[in-house]
Formats: sequence, C-alpha cells, structure tokens
Amino acid sequence: MRYNQLGRTGVFVSELCLGTMTFGGTGGIWQHIGDLQQNDAERLIGRAIDAGINFIDTADVYSSGVSEQITGQALRNLKVPRDSVVVATKVFGQTGDFANARGASRYHVMDGIKASLQRLQLDHVDLYQIHGFDPATPIEETLRALDTLVQQGHVRYIGVSNWAAWQIVKALGISERLGLARFDTLQAYYTIAGRDLERELVPMLKSEGLGLMVWSPLAGGLLSGKYGREQQGEAGSRRTTFDFPPVDRERAFDCVDVMRAIAEAKGVSVAQIALAWLLHQRAVMSVIVGAKRVEQLDDNIKATQVELGADDLAKLDEVSRLPSEYPGWMLERQGDPRRQQIGETRKGREGAG
Repeated sequence: MRYNQLGRTGVFVSELCLGTMTFGGTGGIWQHIGDLQQNDAERLIGRAIDAGINFIDTADVYSSGVSEQITGQALRNLKVPRDSVVVATKVFGQTGDFANARGASRYHVMDGIKASLQRLQLDHVDLYQIHGFDPATPIEETLRALDTLVQQGHVRYIGVSNWAAWQIVKALGISERLGLARFDTLQAYYTIAGRDLERELVPMLKSEGLGLMVWSPLAGGLLSGKYGREQQGEAGSRRTTFDFPPVDRERAFDCVDVMRAIAEAKGVSVAQIALAWLLHQRAVMSVIVGAKRVEQLDDNIKATQVELGADDLAKLDEVSRLPSEYPGWMLERQGDPRRQQIGETRKGREGAG
C-alpha cells in the first residue's frame, strides 16, 4: 500500500480509501447499494486496516446516518487508535423533513458537523466535504462556515465533491482573498470508461494542488468483469437494482474487452485492471473502494500490486481516450511550440528525466 499527500497538506492517506456506502441499507437507494450491519462492517474495516488502508470515507446521508453510526462504532469496537486513521465525511444532502435540512448554508453545515460527530463518536473529522454544489447558498457563506469549524477544531481539512472546475477555482479565490480555509480535495467520479473530468477538472487539480478522491471506480460494478454485451450480471447485483452512474455501455464494454485480455495475461481480475489504471493516473490521490464481502475487498486491495506496462497503458488509453473538443484541441495546437521550447531547456530536460 502506497501513501499520497492529502492535497497540499502534510497528511498522507492510503492510495485506496474504504467507502462505507454499503453500510446500513436503510431506506431509499441505500438498500440497493448494500445493507451490511455492524459485524460485517467491522470485518471489512478490520481487513482494510490490516492491509494498510488508513483512509475511510462516509457521509451523513448514507443510510440516513446509519453508515456513520456503524463506522464510528466499528472504530471503537476494533480499538483503532484515532491518530492512525483519516476519517472523512460529507454534508449537503437532505437529512430531515424541514426546509433547511439540506444544502451548504451555514445553518446546515454547522448542524451537520455536530450530528456527524455524534454518530461517529469522534471529537473531530479529518476531512469534511461539501457533497454537492448548492445554487441557493453563496460560496463565501459556505467557506466561512467551514473555516469556523476548522478554527474550532471540529474539522482538520475541507474538501468538495461533484463541483465543476470553475466553481472550485472561484472558491479557492475567495479563500485566498479572505484568508479562509481552502479546499484540499475533490471527490469525483472517474473511471476508464468515464474520463470526462480530464477536460477541465484534472488540469485544475494539478494547477491548484488539490487531491483527487475517486468515487465509483468500477462504474457501479459495470467494470467489474461481471457485465458485458452478453452478460447482464447476477440477480440482485448493484447494476441490476440501481443503474448508476450513467455510462455509455458500448464504450464501457469496449474497455472491458481490452481489460479482460490484459487481466487474463496477468492472471488477475478485470476489476483489478480497472482500479490499477486509476492508480496509474498521476492526478489520483486515493481510490474509494466499497464492498459487500471481504472477498471483494481483498480483490480490490490486490489492485495495488498490479503493474501496468507502457504497452498496457497505451492499449487502455487508445480504447478509452476522449474525443477532442474545443477549446482543448486549440489549446494543444497553439501551445505545442511553447511546450517544445520548454522541453529544450535544461529544466525541461531534467523534468523529462
């Protein structure tokens, strides 16, 4: 298990993060994603920690807070030292039936952290993330609330999930201008079959030093190897009960075909190749893996040992590469001469080496 910096901070997190969306199974969509109860969840958390995973991600909306409760109780039951694990949770989604029980307002953020800390049985969370963009709340209001939580010690670092690049950059500018805590991470959807964030988000992350946490790295199981043009998955499997996130299936199955050939040559699973491809992407800080069984988690963990050679990566890139769009193709065309000049300098040659 390798460890990467949490954005620009001095904290290091494992390249795999244990996701807890499968814990609880209470109501709505959550029952389709997983319904692990305390004992089974503890087995997963214990196995993850034994494998070197020191990063756990949850959210206040997962199973209406039950996921946080199970996670906190598991850390206590397993006697996990608090300083040995980085705990992340999120706020934004609806947590009650009244008008202000949602969003990224100061009202909801301040209430949200209190409720999450109580469920997790912690005095602070290491990473507090805004789970989505709130068109009703000024970004400055959200950042001031988060900065208050950092100053109070309830939150160590802050992050964001499912925002556009321009929204994040605007927030970073506000933080810099007002001297507020800044976002250190982005949690976003990214797979070999869904590389959309490479257009705007990845360049922004590299420029501004944010760490990328990847959610649904197997596209809701579609890239696990259990699905194909002639395979629809087992009855009751994730995609058959909750068809999310949206994926171009033909594109995905083209990727699966190439991954399957590489997996067979290496004697590993298709899922391991899909995860290994993400782990080979320089923008990725940590890949969130969720599981219903210890065997699934073990298979995911083995992806950290899969080495993809230049030929493997070239084949995977060819089958999954995004079609060129404006302004990308114009930026590439106009910037090539200048990049060539940079490459010819001593600094450029040293960087290439």
